[in-house]
Amino acid sequence: MSSIGLSHMLNRDRAMPDRMTSVGRLEEVVSTAEDFDRVVSQSLPLLLDRAAGYTKRFLRETGQWSDDVAHEKFVLRWGAEYLEQFLVSGRSEVPCRPLFLLDSMVARQHSRPEPFCYHKDLLTPLGRFLDGLVGRAAVSRDALIALYHHCYGLGPGQVITALRLNGSESPRIYKNFQRWRDAGWKRTLEDIGLTEADLKGLTEQQQHQRHRFNGEAERLLRFAQSHYRKSEPEHYPCLSRHQWEDMFLQGYGVEYRVWHLALCLDCLQTAWDLGLDGASAIEKPRMVLQLLP
Repeated sequence: MSSIGLSHMLNRDRAMPDRMTSVGRLEEVVSTAEDFDRVVSQSLPLLLDRAAGYTKRFLRETGQWSDDVAHEKFVLRWGAEYLEQFLVSGRSEVPCRPLFLLDSMVARQHSRPEPFCYHKDLLTPLGRFLDGLVGRAAVSRDALIALYHHCYGLGPGQVITALRLNGSESPRIYKNFQRWRDAGWKRTLEDIGLTEADLKGLTEQQQHQRHRFNGEAERLLRFAQSHYRKSEPEHYPCLSRHQWEDMFLQGYGVEYRVWHLALCLDCLQTAWDLGLDGASAIEKPRMVLQLLP
């Protein structure tokens, strides 16, 4: 595994050298894995933009592109997926020219029959349900907030406590929940293509094998969360326990909290366990799938 972490890869606040200088270095031959890490680590935002740009061009050329938020987020997360693969495999390809290696790897991915299929288990009814919910959350705040209910059984008051939101943010959470129940849920099910029979089948599985069902749901949720969280590069990186505590005490990072904690079970449990504002008095969140809004 590359020593360049994905969190660093997606942190666009890092200082970046002059763009032309970075491109020049990436076009030069690197001879060792250490040289690869050094050169690539100095140009991660550029490489992410390049991978995302190739993905956008592929969608345009194949008639799959639309100028909307959903497609912009799509190319961001797939650019991040490709760059993550590049960071892992590139070290074993030295000597190489990193820029050309990334280009060829993305081209190979796009030549596959299903270039954007990131996990085959998400094609099952349970997988489609979770993938559809989390995918919708990438473009809809109502769906994002609804993940706290569907994945962990949390109500609006518990979400407000867990995210340590202030008075001005609280009414918005209640509105998110209400709009989701009124319209968002039904529209998302239609988009997923999940039928009443599918939902009934999932309900029966959950009733008869609850522990096994929720365990499988958690496994699939983690795949979906990791993938769709890359739709917002600035909000992707996880924080340490100390960083979460500082964020809550100082009151900054509200949008990061809302996005990241909905899409990262590990960080949600860490943040919940801090015990600020009495949140730890409630049982720590765990995957208990709610099939209805």
